[in-house]
Amino acid sequence: MTKHVQMIAIAIAAALASPAIGRAQEKPAAPTTPKPEPAMTPLKVQVVISRFEGEKKLSSLPYTLSVNAGSRATLRMGAKVPVMMITSANVPKDTPQIGPVQYQDVGTDIDCSVSRAQDDGRYRLEITISDTSVYGDASATAANKPPPGNPSFRSFRASDSMVLKDGQTSQFTTATDKVSGEIVKVDVTLSVVK
Repeated sequence: MTKHVQMIAIAIAAALASPAIGRAQEKPAAPTTPKPEPAMTPLKVQVVISRFEGEKKLSSLPYTLSVNAGSRATLRMGAKVPVMMITSANVPKDTPQIGPVQYQDVGTDIDCSVSRAQDDGRYRLEITISDTSVYGDASATAANKPPPGNPSFRSFRASDSMVLKDGQTSQFTTATDKVSGEIVKVDVTLSVVK
């Protein structure tokens, strides 16, 4: 019986020791290191809105946005123009028109998001441009000239994506104003800041 007890004691000792042996043989887990964040790539996106009358350039307005690859930039630039609202149609001609004033936003809004660089070094740009302005007397013809005191507003909006590499310029869009006949061209240049 003592042999039997010894055998049981050995079996119990072996059973207790086997998980410890298994744990001792396991390799320690390698410390996990967080993946390094991709390096920030600072970019400059230049948007130039040009207006033409035929081949003659009337204006060229550049806007520059600083943005990191993989993020977004916005630009809001403008003013509010007061517009007099007429209160009654039964007012004599020589009476000054007095009424409530509303304000119309004019200016340029640009939203731009840029992806991280692709394998070939190009970046995908998502751009939305909105431009509103008051028609001036210089560009108004007799047919489209607004009456005095009642400004006329023009607006332009474009949204699209394009792919550019460092230093590349491309035409984002071209459109013709159906009232004045002016041609609006938008060019975009991407530059990596070094």
